[in-house]
Amino acid sequence: MTVPVRRHVALLASVAGAMLVALDGTVLLVAQPRLQRGLGASVAQVQWTSTGYLLAVASLLVIAGRLGDRYGHVRMLLVGVLGFGATSACIALAPGVGWVIGLRVAQGVFGALLQPATLALLRLAYPTDQIGRPIAIRTSAIAVAAGAGPLLGGVLVAELGWRAVFWINAPIALVIAALTLAVPKPALERTGFQRLDLSGAALLAAALAILVRTLAGVPRHGWISTPTLSGLVTVVAFAAVLAWHERRTAHPLVPYTVARSVPVTASMVLLLVTTAGLFGALFTATFYLQDVLRLDPLVSGLQVLPLTVLMVLGAPVATTALRRYGPRRTAIVGTTLVVVGIVGLSRLGPTAMGAAFAVLGAGFATVMVTATGTVVGDAPPGYAGVVGGLKQTAMNIGPTLGIAVATGTGASTVGTPVAAATSAPVVGSTLLVLAGLSALGLLPASLLRHTRTSSTEPPRPPQLAPAHGSEKW
Repeated sequence: MTVPVRRHVALLASVAGAMLVALDGTVLLVAQPRLQRGLGASVAQVQWTSTGYLLAVASLLVIAGRLGDRYGHVRMLLVGVLGFGATSACIALAPGVGWVIGLRVAQGVFGALLQPATLALLRLAYPTDQIGRPIAIRTSAIAVAAGAGPLLGGVLVAELGWRAVFWINAPIALVIAALTLAVPKPALERTGFQRLDLSGAALLAAALAILVRTLAGVPRHGWISTPTLSGLVTVVAFAAVLAWHERRTAHPLVPYTVARSVPVTASMVLLLVTTAGLFGALFTATFYLQDVLRLDPLVSGLQVLPLTVLMVLGAPVATTALRRYGPRRTAIVGTTLVVVGIVGLSRLGPTAMGAAFAVLGAGFATVMVTATGTVVGDAPPGYAGVVGGLKQTAMNIGPTLGIAVATGTGASTVGTPVAAATSAPVVGSTLLVLAGLSALGLLPASLLRHTRTSSTEPPRPPQLAPAHGSEKW
C-alpha cells in the first residue's frame, strides 16, 4: 500500500471514529424525554445517562492515550469502536434505566479508548507540515455530525422510538472497525520499556471524575454550596498529590516532554476555555429561545444552524490562515471571534443572534484547527496518544464548565415566572460572563509559536524515552 493510500485510510478511520462519538452525544439529547417516559425514569436518572458516560470518558482519556502509545493506536481504536458499538446495542435492549446508566458508563470507557486513537492516527500518518488539512477535515466532519445529530435523532425517535438511536451505532461501529483493520499497522519500536504508572493513573482518574461530578452538580447546588466547595477542595487535593507523585516517579503518566511543552499546554488551556464559552453560550441561548421566547425545537435549531455551517466552512479557511500567519496570530483571531460572537448573542435579537452564531462558529473552527494542529503536530514522538488524550479531556470538561458557569449566573432560571420580567438582562449578563471566560483564551493563544513549522524542518528528533510499543509508519 502506497504512502498516500495509507494516509487516506488512516484519515477516513480517524474522521469516522470522531463522527461516531459526536453523533452519539447529540442524538441522545433528543431521545432522553422519550427514554424517560418509556422506562418510567426520574429526571435525575435520565441525567445520569449523560453524566455517567461523561465521568467515564473524562477520567480515562489520558490513560487510554497512554495505553495507545504503549500497545498501538490501531489496536486501541479497534477495541474502542467495537466496544462502543456493542454497548450501544446492549443499551437498546436494556429493560430498565439502571441498565442504561451502567451500560452508558461502560460505553464511556470504550469511548475513551477510541478518541485519543483517532487523533494519534493522524500524527502517525502525516508529517507535521501536512497535518493541517486532515485536522480541518476532521473538524468539519465533527461539526456536520453534531449538527445532524438532533435532526437524525428526532426522525429516529419519532418513527422508531428511543432505542433506535442506540441501535444505529452498532452497524456504524462495524463499518469503522472494518476501516480500522484496513489501516496498516505501524512498525513497533521496542527499544525501551516504560512501566505504566498505575498510581498516577488512579490519581488522575479520581481527580477528573470528581471534577466532572462537581461541575455537573453546580446547576442543582450552586457554586458556593457545601457539595460544590468540598468537591473542588477534593479535586485540588488530588491534583496536588498527583503533581507530587509525577515529579518523583521514574515513568510519569504525563511524560516530562509533554508537561513542559508550552505549545501543547497552551493549546489545552485554550481549548478548555473556548469550549466552555461556546457550550455555555449554547446552553444559555437555547434556554432563552425555547423557555422564554417559546420557540419550538426546530425553529430554535434553525437559529443555531449558522454556527454549524460556519464551523464546516471555517475549518479549511483556518487551515490556510494557519499556514500563512502561524498558530499565534490565527489562534488570537479565532479566540477574538469567539468572544465577539458570544457578546453578539447577548443582544438577543433574532437577526443579531443568527449573525452572532455565525461568528461564533467561524471563531471556534479556527481555534479547533489551530489548537488541535499544535497539539498533534508538537506531540513528542511516541506520545501522540497521551497528548491526544489530554486534548480530548479539555474538550470534554469544557462543556461541563461552561454550563456550570451559565447556571451559576442565573441562566437556568430565565424561564421561571419569577424571572420572566428580567429574563433578557439575566441572559445578557450570563453571556457576557461567558464571553469573559472565553477571552481568557487570549493569554494561552499568545504563547503559541509565531510562525508555522516549515516544510523544510529537519526530521523528527529521536525519542528521548521511547515508550514500549510506540509506533512509526
